[in-house]
Amino acid sequence: MSRRARDGCWEVRGVDRPRRRRSATVGDVARPLYVETLVRCEADRLWHLTQAPDLHPRWDLRFSSIQPTVRDADGHQHFTYALVLPHPRAALLTVTGTGVSVGQRRDAAGRGTSALRFRPHGVLSPLGEGAGYWRYVPTEHGVRFLTGYDYVPGWGGLGRVLDPFLVRPLVGWATAWSFDRLRLWAETGLDPALARNRALRDAAVRSVGLGLSLGALAAAGGRRTRRHGRRHGQRRSLVGAAVAVAAAALLWPVGSGTPSARRCLRRAPDRRSATAPTSLDTVPLPMGSAAPGRDA
Repeated sequence: MSRRARDGCWEVRGVDRPRRRRSATVGDVARPLYVETLVRCEADRLWHLTQAPDLHPRWDLRFSSIQPTVRDADGHQHFTYALVLPHPRAALLTVTGTGVSVGQRRDAAGRGTSALRFRPHGVLSPLGEGAGYWRYVPTEHGVRFLTGYDYVPGWGGLGRVLDPFLVRPLVGWATAWSFDRLRLWAETGLDPALARNRALRDAAVRSVGLGLSLGALAAAGGRRTRRHGRRHGQRRSLVGAAVAVAAAALLWPVGSGTPSARRCLRRAPDRRSATAPTSLDTVPLPMGSAAPGRDA
């Protein structure tokens, strides 16, 4: 991965990015993903919640399990990962892959970095091979926890078409939502499973509100009414109420104890944040099977 930041972006070295036609919304290459949150907790606690392989999948929607395999002579941790959708207890789709990571604590204040490369197995994953990094930046208000990563789209030509408009925005949202769930866990001790349940209830309430609004609009549109008179006034009131409920369902702020992707920063505020750490240059590409080395 190149360490040069350009317009808030960085590039994956050794990964062939497909060229795309320039358009009003997408340049030659889609913008790498960036997410940042401020976590008000001790740096050691944040490091533990993010680096422990048994804890990481509990808050990160992108993983159902992470299994360390071997650590090579250079200190790189090899691992396998799986994403089971929609839930491990009701598996309809399972995506697996391998990865290599390395973490570095820089000083006693908690500053650190973590870098990885990953490669999915098979053709089911909408993400091809890629690379990314985490940064831990202590401040007087908490720890800035940020990530930048990029990947080659999966699914061949179809994936290259869908990635900038569907897959990449969805993966970015999942990353931001996961970061906010991590923040709640680190700051308040809110169990990630409980946070997920709160988010599902919130989504259900909003969906009901939207459904009622659409039903009311359909009913109002199907009525034959005169331009003036009581029925016309009732129709206008019904439409107004439906629009108000729909707006509330879409725009009402998420509760402070419920994860929300909106709370995370989605663009790098400075060049350094958008620049991968030098340790990523040392991380080898993951192989289809565990790399040789000593046991972790």
